[in-house]
Amino acid sequence: MQSSQHHIINRVAAWLRQDKAVWLCTILKTWGSSPRPVGAMMACTPDGELVGSISGGCIEEDFLQQLRDGSLKQQYQENPRPFVVHYGVSAEEQARLRLPCGGQLHVLVEFLAPDDAQRQVFDALDQALNNHRPISRRVDLESGAVTTLDETSDEAVLVDDQQMIHSLSPRYKLLLLGAGDVARYVAELALVMDYEVTLCDPRPAYLDNWHVEGVHLSTELPDDLVRDGFSDPYSGIIALAHDPRVDDMALMEALKTPAFYIGAMGSDRTSANRRERLPELGLSEDEINRLHAPIGFQIGSKTPAEIAIAILAEVTAVRHGLKV
Repeated sequence: MQSSQHHIINRVAAWLRQDKAVWLCTILKTWGSSPRPVGAMMACTPDGELVGSISGGCIEEDFLQQLRDGSLKQQYQENPRPFVVHYGVSAEEQARLRLPCGGQLHVLVEFLAPDDAQRQVFDALDQALNNHRPISRRVDLESGAVTTLDETSDEAVLVDDQQMIHSLSPRYKLLLLGAGDVARYVAELALVMDYEVTLCDPRPAYLDNWHVEGVHLSTELPDDLVRDGFSDPYSGIIALAHDPRVDDMALMEALKTPAFYIGAMGSDRTSANRRERLPELGLSEDEINRLHAPIGFQIGSKTPAEIAIAILAEVTAVRHGLKV
């Protein structure tokens, strides 16, 4: 499965390989309330195939209408280079497009011809994201030429008079340890939040009655799985097994990685006992201090669903750089 950004890049690459031209829209700036963030994309072929979103649907409808009546093509032919469209500048336009009160969007519109140069760029973007490697797309605003940059910025989009640099991130992924009810709710919520989710439990028969559509199941040893697939900054590891043979095996490896989040479920006493055990597994004090345990925000959660909400709230805060 792919992130929404990766899905769009993948579709654009496929269309270009099929010799289809593509219109690509990227949000550069927003003011007031905006249904989509800076960096959100929408792509469309001349015959109306569409992927992605830059609004709740209203701007997409307006864009498709301009595609059908030829005004979009005419605007590009008069000045064949990327151009910026301002949506929601007037109150009348906000009402017509049903934008939130005060909402404005600046959208960069590019026409991508199905030539070798464009195919190479979008194939490279697609491959990097497939390999969970961040990458940027640079657009020359004078010529329309698109190139790739291996570095990315904390800002989704950097733009000036000469260029736009659009940072693209791989899909974030979560490894859940332990097939139980809390893991089930965490998995369901995480999928809705666009995470790639894997559930690991090496204990015999524990996975027999555990299933969530869209979740990859594994019986591998947790430390091997962390080492091979969850040892990068786009990975989170959540220990929910209540079994040190499973949880500690994963944590032993996870706490040595740059994973963005590592947490373990348990009471204050269980968490304190775990912190006493982890040095025996060769972990330093700094590595152990990366562990979130007891896991999740303290919201008085009791049921598995409430615990899952508390966990993913903390995961979200950590992912966005908040101190918790």
